[in-house]
Amino acid sequence: MARVTVEDCIDKVENRFELVLLASHRARMIASGSSILVPRDNDKNPVVALREIADEKIAPGDLKEDLIHSMQKHVEVDEPEAETVPLMVTSTPAANVAKASSDDSEVQFDRMSEEDLLRGLDGLVAPSGNSRDDDED
Repeated sequence: MARVTVEDCIDKVENRFELVLLASHRARMIASGSSILVPRDNDKNPVVALREIADEKIAPGDLKEDLIHSMQKHVEVDEPEAETVPLMVTSTPAANVAKASSDDSEVQFDRMSEEDLLRGLDGLVAPSGNSRDDDED
């Protein structure tokens, strides 16, 4: 059989550069032991790969997906994140202090009522020396 050229395959894969990439990937697959879908006829692997594409023995879309998959180094897998379990608070303050002193890695937060928060905010003083107030005077 006569050697196949890029022009024989251009109607299957319109971009010449993509055709060369796909054929070279298929030739590497053949070299690594993949079965040949057309008679070899003493041809080298790149020519066999082009003949397979020209004879539509292998779909260019499948070959493209395989090429992309072979080039990926890291495949992201969506795994659910572990949910954090809320910290159990004991009722006595002495038990909380003892627990905190035994394990310093746990963080405990103080709780304050809304009234305590408002009383604390009333005690705050506005900062003096604001550049905007100085410009207006």
